[in-house]
Amino acid sequence: MQATSQPSRRSLRGLDWFVFFVADVQTGFGPFVAIYLTTQKWTQLDIGLILSLAGFVALLGQMPGGALVDAARSERFLAGVAVAGISASALAYALWPSYPVVLAAATLQAASSCVLGPAMAAISLGLVGHGGIAERLGRNARFASIGNGVAAAAMGALGYLFSARAVFVVTALLFIPTILALRMIADREIDPDQAHGGKPVRATDEQRSLMPAPVALRWQPLIIFGACILLFHLANSALLPLMGSSLTARSPEWSTVLIAACIIIPQLVVALISPWVGHQAKVWGRRPLLLIGLAALPVRGVLFATVTDPWLIVVVQVLDGVTAASIGVLVPLIIADLTRGTGHFNLGQGIVGSTTGVGSIASTTLGGYLTDHFGSMIAFLGLGVSAALAFLFAIALVRETKTEES
Repeated sequence: MQATSQPSRRSLRGLDWFVFFVADVQTGFGPFVAIYLTTQKWTQLDIGLILSLAGFVALLGQMPGGALVDAARSERFLAGVAVAGISASALAYALWPSYPVVLAAATLQAASSCVLGPAMAAISLGLVGHGGIAERLGRNARFASIGNGVAAAAMGALGYLFSARAVFVVTALLFIPTILALRMIADREIDPDQAHGGKPVRATDEQRSLMPAPVALRWQPLIIFGACILLFHLANSALLPLMGSSLTARSPEWSTVLIAACIIIPQLVVALISPWVGHQAKVWGRRPLLLIGLAALPVRGVLFATVTDPWLIVVVQVLDGVTAASIGVLVPLIIADLTRGTGHFNLGQGIVGSTTGVGSIASTTLGGYLTDHFGSMIAFLGLGVSAALAFLFAIALVRETKTEES
């Protein structure tokens, strides 16, 4: 299959809308799962077990999912299969909320998501190449943010006006516009070699003996970068849930509005600045913008620990938007840089995705422990220390990955 030199406007628009609708579909599996299963008279223990299993499958599936995308002949077909799996899971939740069915649906949704994320990034890279991927990832982040915001508002309204079951019916029906958007992307315009990071460079026997496979894949800088992202998520993942509990305790009558604002504000910031981040990553390089995003996180942790006015907390969430835009664009971009010429871009995504999962799971445990034993102020400061370590780690060990060609 031969890719065209420049993707058509139709394919690029199709990718925009595909990213938007995928964000809509994924939003249905956020906090709405716990709400829905609670209305079905599930115990909190059973709900927790289902959510934990989904998280465990998502963690284990990151690297196999990336490797599968690298091995695929058609990234678009694989993305369609993953969307179908997620939609089928939503339909199962809506129609048969029994324990065995929900267990299978949660597993299918988590496994499909492990493929869908790398597939979207692979399609993007396959369409625009390394020279255009920075700005493309910025555009993807904008449409994903808008999709998340629209879906959260729409599904919240559906749950209020109809029932929590309606959220999953609509999530399943979103399969139709998502697939229509995917079909707008011409398969022939996706360069399969570019989508996997470029053709692997074949080494001679002598080079192979001196450069074992892990080095050829550039494991070391990728693992260093993954460790930095682990520290970042160790700090970041628990911050907003802990603040949500704190806001509920301080201002119970306004807690729902405040928490909604804390979610919406960062999404607006991401939608506004993500394309700028992608453009500036080509101009300034990746490292300065990565450091800006990482630096905003410890500041946010300290402000969460010290600011008492609930409405000022909403303002502080602007920093979350800055961080989310920077990290959301730069993580896949830096992975694309580090795996260029290896044919393993999507496996690289899986490796860093695994460190993300480990950091996120450990974050909630760490945050909960610090809150229960030392109070919320110490918890926020403790998470801020982890954020500061991620920033210092990046300064010391993460190098610029931009090349003249990118």
